[in-house]
Amino acid sequence: MDVIIEIDDLVSEYKKEDRLEPVRAVNHVSLKLRRGSFTAIIGRNGSGKSTLAKNINALLLPSSGAVYVKGLNTADPEKLWEIRQCVGMVFQNPDNQLVSAVVEDDVAFGPENLGVPPDEIRKRVDESLLSVNMYEQRKKAPHLLSGGQKQRIAIAGVIAMRPECIVLDEPTAMLDPQGRKEVMEIIGKLHREGITILLITHFMEEAAKADRVVILDEGRVVLDGTPAEVFRHREEIRAVGLDVPFAVELAHRLRKRGLEIPENIISTEEMVDYIACRLK
Repeated sequence: MDVIIEIDDLVSEYKKEDRLEPVRAVNHVSLKLRRGSFTAIIGRNGSGKSTLAKNINALLLPSSGAVYVKGLNTADPEKLWEIRQCVGMVFQNPDNQLVSAVVEDDVAFGPENLGVPPDEIRKRVDESLLSVNMYEQRKKAPHLLSGGQKQRIAIAGVIAMRPECIVLDEPTAMLDPQGRKEVMEIIGKLHREGITILLITHFMEEAAKADRVVILDEGRVVLDGTPAEVFRHREEIRAVGLDVPFAVELAHRLRKRGLEIPENIISTEEMVDYIACRLK
């Protein structure tokens, strides 16, 4: 297995003013992400998802344990630049990631800081905007765009730096359904192009699109497997304050009524296709 990110017995703690002891956000987590994979990490608020994501990009450093990106230890300050070139990060609020008054200038910001030559920057900006279907908006001011469009611009800015892996920390949390759909389509496209995707989300339907689902609770991994494998554990998922995708719950209820529904149906699209085939 070609591993691009290895999380080895990671513990991540932070101090809180009203507590003497540090709060442990991530509690002895070990994971390996293979190159080109699409992994979704889900959990309720406070489960450690965002803290884990920030450790991968070296925005936070381990309290103990280690994180390796292409074999480079994130705690090594001499490797920080190389690590952040490999792992791009997209945050929940795109306004926190947009820094320029014009869309194309914003996308160019990252490559400029990397010292990329001007001709190459122009090429990367155009290719990145085309990739997220925002080329026609390149001369506009970001504040005039919708939330979904802003998030696509933030993703384009990361793509322009040519990362091998993109970590997206709840990128659809502040978007309407149409904006969520647009962003998830872009994420799927990037994965098909070979970029390693790590998606932090609390939307089960989004997690169902991944190759692998990891559920965190109180900083620990409680379930890890393919979406079909993980979503079979309905009671365990509910016990940590989450729900299964609608299609999984519907399939379970239909089975209780005696209908034969395949165990691998986990999305609404799959359920619709299956029922349509049965009705032919």
